Amino acid sequence: MRRTAQNRRQFMTRLGGSVLIPFLMPGCSSNRKGKPNIVMIVGDDIGFSDIGCYGAEIDTPNLDRLGDNGVRFSQFYNMAKCNPTRSSLLTGLYFGDARAQSLPQLLRNAGYSTWTSGKEHFDDWVPERCYAVNSFDRSFTFWATTEYFIPPSGRFQRPFHLDGVELEAGEIEREREPFHNTDVITDYALKWLDLAIEAQKPFLLYLPYHAAHYPLQARPEDIAKYRGMYKKGWDRIRAERFERLKELGLIERDCKLSPPEDNVNNFRGHPPGDEQRRALFARYRPWDSLTEKEQDELDLEMAVFAAMIDRMDQNIGRVLTRLEESAVLQDTLVLFFSDNGSCPYDSNVDFNIPPGGPDSYRCLSAAWANAGNTPFRFYKQYGHEGGCNTHFIAHWPRVIKKGLITHQPGHVVDILPTLLDIAGASYPKEFNGEPAPPLHGRSLLPVFQGRQRREPDFYISGFTGRFRMYRQGRWKIVRVNAGPWELYDMETDRTELEDLAEKKPAELARLVGAYRKRMKEMK
Repeated sequence: MRRTAQNRRQFMTRLGGSVLIPFLMPGCSSNRKGKPNIVMIVGDDIGFSDIGCYGAEIDTPNLDRLGDNGVRFSQFYNMAKCNPTRSSLLTGLYFGDARAQSLPQLLRNAGYSTWTSGKEHFDDWVPERCYAVNSFDRSFTFWATTEYFIPPSGRFQRPFHLDGVELEAGEIEREREPFHNTDVITDYALKWLDLAIEAQKPFLLYLPYHAAHYPLQARPEDIAKYRGMYKKGWDRIRAERFERLKELGLIERDCKLSPPEDNVNNFRGHPPGDEQRRALFARYRPWDSLTEKEQDELDLEMAVFAAMIDRMDQNIGRVLTRLEESAVLQDTLVLFFSDNGSCPYDSNVDFNIPPGGPDSYRCLSAAWANAGNTPFRFYKQYGHEGGCNTHFIAHWPRVIKKGLITHQPGHVVDILPTLLDIAGASYPKEFNGEPAPPLHGRSLLPVFQGRQRREPDFYISGFTGRFRMYRQGRWKIVRVNAGPWELYDMETDRTELEDLAEKKPAELARLVGAYRKRMKEMK
């Protein structure tokens, strides 16, 4: 049920200290300084091909609009897991220490209002002054993982905080019942967006959604939209997405689809009980080999996952509508990307409760995650492309031409220098009497402008040294389960099918040496 206008005004008062009009008249500027606004949206555990403009059958018209009218990257790296990606994103460092600087604070120093609503999760090296409550003007956050609906117990696995103050479930303001995490994140974001627009200052709105991280929970009407669509199976879904990616120009016509693979991560176990079902969860099996009952259960599983992405896209649409109606979309850089590839890990609580509702706690099977990462190998945490390379969209009508696709690589560490570049913000030379750590990335602005940028010397990803990847130019080394290094030529073998380690031992040794040198410099 929607709140009344009076309740909405009361909510605005609690957020901002005064009642503000929700929209400015068309033509009003949000920005007296001439600096672009920034909306940075992050998906969670969403694979390369899990959105429409990257080949998915999932309905994402708002992301498609951004992609069709902006630039899409075919090679954009993250850190292969939630917390290291967010740590690198907001500090501009692969790894750091107490001297790390915070993106929102640097933008505040440059005259920006900064707001965040959504997930927060950092590595231990990130100092607490970089946390949302200490670096954003306002924050509505939860840590790591929580439920999408209010659980039957009435208490979330991890609580929500408003400006650092823990909220009981009943204290969380929302536009609609029942509570749904994705909707509520946007409710708070829109209120703050109104405040930012009314203030006529440039703003950063950071929206790290939880979708589509487990648990698989979605509104019934969203699930119904996809129920039955996935009975064709993961093999066919993967093949169809592969063909669409080629048609879109996001992969080369001669690219080869990687074969389906089990999740072989030896360092991520599963809860006890139901061992037979859990063993199957990590495995790939040909769809036609499954029973009709299994196919129906797995159709529901993927339908819920698709519904979660659909719901996120609906909420992104709410944000775009607000920007458009407030006449600031033209002057706003909107970014969308995901923190890592699709997730194959077993945190299922009870297989007897089907996914979807507030009483369930279920995860996505490895074979569906493999489909999400089409055409690449492996999953979240892995340094192979399926784990560390996802979609990246930039939309900025004043600067970016419509419909661009770039094959220039980028990385989340490039985002902080990019935003400092476009905001005219400076990076400190010193912090507390010590040299500030040099940024590890380089601005993407030339790419946004349709030009060739000077590529960084290297890229790093993969969760811990056990799954690390290191790339220089066309060459990439990567390992699995702390095993031997593999070597791939990314210009001719994007899906990493031919390991050249034995054929090119000198190249392998050069990259391993360069990687070790870089790690020693950064740690």
